[in-house]
Amino acid sequence: MKDKYSATELAALLSRYDERKDDFWTAPVGRRIEGSITIDAAHTLREWVHSRWFIMSDGLRGQGVGNQLMNTAIGFCRSCGYSRVYLWTFEGLNPARHLYEKNGFRLVKQHKGNQWGREVNEQRFDLVLR
Repeated sequence: MKDKYSATELAALLSRYDERKDDFWTAPVGRRIEGSITIDAAHTLREWVHSRWFIMSDGLRGQGVGNQLMNTAIGFCRSCGYSRVYLWTFEGLNPARHLYEKNGFRLVKQHKGNQWGREVNEQRFDLVLR
């Protein structure tokens, strides 16, 4: 995790984890975690669920691992009966955006925000499952 906020939020998810609603997948390489994606039901909006912490190391980009993680997470959301998945990211993460759009996510909202001490254009993407 790049910052204390993300680590704190991930620890909170793991402390309230409910396998019927939440899940967390990793891409291990040897003894290191090189990628991850999370479905966090604590941030649900009715039948919507929040995808968080889609992170991929530079070494795994372009090898299909991110797509596998994304497909697994989307499959889990379908099996739970969620009708939509949303995520927040920021402009400039082009490989991630490509993967989101490839999997049906659409940009629905953006605004200026602050991440890790710098101004960014925060973006929300939604995926309709039904």
